[in-house]
Amino acid sequence: MLNATVITEFNILGFPEIAEERILLFALFLTIYVITLYGNLLIITITKLDPSLQYPMYFFLGYLSMIDTCYISATVPQMLVILASRHRSISFGACIMQLYTVILLEGAECILLAIMAYDRYAAICHPLHYSIIMCRAKCYKMLFGAMFWSTLHSALHTILIRRLPFCGNGINHLFCDIPPLLKLSCIDTYVNEIVLFAVSGVFVGLGPFVFILVSYVYIVITIFKVTSVAGRKKMFSTCAAHLIIVNIFYGTGSFTYVRPKNNYSSERDKLVSVIYNVATPLLNPIVYSFRNNEIRRSLTNGCRRFTASWA
Repeated sequence: MLNATVITEFNILGFPEIAEERILLFALFLTIYVITLYGNLLIITITKLDPSLQYPMYFFLGYLSMIDTCYISATVPQMLVILASRHRSISFGACIMQLYTVILLEGAECILLAIMAYDRYAAICHPLHYSIIMCRAKCYKMLFGAMFWSTLHSALHTILIRRLPFCGNGINHLFCDIPPLLKLSCIDTYVNEIVLFAVSGVFVGLGPFVFILVSYVYIVITIFKVTSVAGRKKMFSTCAAHLIIVNIFYGTGSFTYVRPKNNYSSERDKLVSVIYNVATPLLNPIVYSFRNNEIRRSLTNGCRRFTASWA
């Protein structure tokens, strides 16, 4: 505590010093960012405009793409600036704002993935009552609830981090995140770690994940009751993309946050954070585009109409 200093800015130290490696990373992150923006904005557009996709599943998919667009935009542009200019500093306020935004969007995505699992459960297990269970008003209420809870969750972590005294300003990471900031603290971060484990790990992470598992248990039971092989295949195909995204998101997320501070490894965490914060928003539209027949059909029809308009 005696060595604490007043921090006005942090230095992001997680990038390589070698010019060739920086150029390669800049090109890689820029390519991923552009493809992610294009893919997610395309998903948002077709789920809003295509009349054949006006169902709760695609309603939530559109908002998932919106969250992913904001999510990657909260970190990658600043990474590109650092790689291009070698200007590593970020103001204390900007760092805290980036932290708040990242945690908010991560929490929103966790809960939204659980809501999407519930949507699949309602569609497969209760098809006759699906339109009542997943009416538009209820969809908006669930979406509002996800954003409200994730906002409170993010505010709690941000306030706890904001109150910590720091003994240095060098963040050995790619952006402002909870684990590297805890390592800079001059005091014991036991409270922060407990809240991180209890709130993020249990309520925002484990809670929705268990809900997803339970939903899919009922879904699998219902699917195996179907005698038609074609019917089973169709039901499984509607869930495949969602399951892939859940595995990627929760796998890397639990590795990043649900660990004691002394188990953090800077180099290992950088790689995981790239998968969690950069690759996942990129994979979401790709996975849904390849695994969902309706999305592929809508994209194909849209391309045909666009080509015809220029012919």
